[in-house]
Amino acid sequence: MSIKVSDLRYVYNPGMPGETVALDDVSFEICDGQICGIIGHTGSGKSTLLQHLNGLLKPVSGDVYVDGQCITDGSTKLVEVRRKVGLVFQYPEYQLFEETVAKDVAFGPKNLGLKDEELDATVREAIELVGLDYEQVKDASPFELSGGMKRRAAIAGVIAMKPSVLILDEPTAGLDPKAHREILAMIRRIHEEMGCIIIFVSHNMGDIASMCDKVLVINKGKIELEGTPQEVYSEKAKLEEIGLDVPPIREIINKINAATELNSDALTAEEAAEDIKNYIQCRK
Repeated sequence: MSIKVSDLRYVYNPGMPGETVALDDVSFEICDGQICGIIGHTGSGKSTLLQHLNGLLKPVSGDVYVDGQCITDGSTKLVEVRRKVGLVFQYPEYQLFEETVAKDVAFGPKNLGLKDEELDATVREAIELVGLDYEQVKDASPFELSGGMKRRAAIAGVIAMKPSVLILDEPTAGLDPKAHREILAMIRRIHEEMGCIIIFVSHNMGDIASMCDKVLVINKGKIELEGTPQEVYSEKAKLEEIGLDVPPIREIINKINAATELNSDALTAEEAAEDIKNYIQCRK
């Protein structure tokens, strides 16, 4: 499984006074099993890009390939694409609508034709995979859950479709620190259990650094930077130029590097602690 984007261009309100180029010659590839983070300032084109990856938007030009199949040529059945590529919008809890959590999670797979024991097993598996207690929540109204639990229930409805690609648009937005950590742990668990490609947008540089194998930086509809977190966050001046920053830990480590001979490129607290520990031991 892979997603390949080639020369993608999209324009809002073409030919009108408010014409806006949202994506301009965007190309990249995400390979099987990768977790890819997408960062950029508000209005940079992140959400527009996500909506092209499962056919919700059709480009002015360029192509999107999902598992080698072009989904922008007009002949592809988009229903099949959306079974492979699950898209979770920002604040997905606002899309909950059924009277119980189990019924809400069952909605998608039921429409795919799953019935009886197979449907029940799929719903249970999805609910437990997002870290909820099936017996506790299956008959509960989704509207009575906490904010973090609502979000996980909404995500369960998408992963119940067993997509090969899971796209998450700001999955931790608006959550308290505890719920934030739980959602990140949930994403790691889903990736470990399902082995799917995960793409997620976040404004939290620390989350991107700790979660991702690959990072795309979008600015004014273009890919400005692409690479591993280490490669992207080494471009501090470029990031600042387009209104972004490095993770807080990297800022601290840069100051320690300047004052000592540490020479660490750590992006997370765990990496920083290990580098500092090794540095102290070497100095003894």
